[in-house]
Amino acid sequence: MFKTNEYFDGKVKSIAFETNEGPATVGVMEAGEYEFGTSTVEYMTVTSGEMDVMLPGETAWTNFKPFETYIVPANVKFKVRMKGDTSYRCLYR
Repeated sequence: MFKTNEYFDGKVKSIAFETNEGPATVGVMEAGEYEFGTSTVEYMTVTSGEMDVMLPGETAWTNFKPFETYIVPANVKFKVRMKGDTSYRCLYR
């Protein structure tokens, strides 16, 4: 069974599912800037568009393009921003 999630007044939407690698979500984000919190390690892969990311302890944004992955530690907050609509896949560990 899939579980759908919606955040930031519908500007971020995802579908949760199980993979051979563990729990995952696929989703889309409207252009904008958002802050998220983690409870597990997250492996975020951009699947279309581009995503700028500000990880904890960083002072500069890092840009990720399609099929590039970044890792977010557990129990932190991080920021993302997009100039256009962007899709992603997230694996939770």
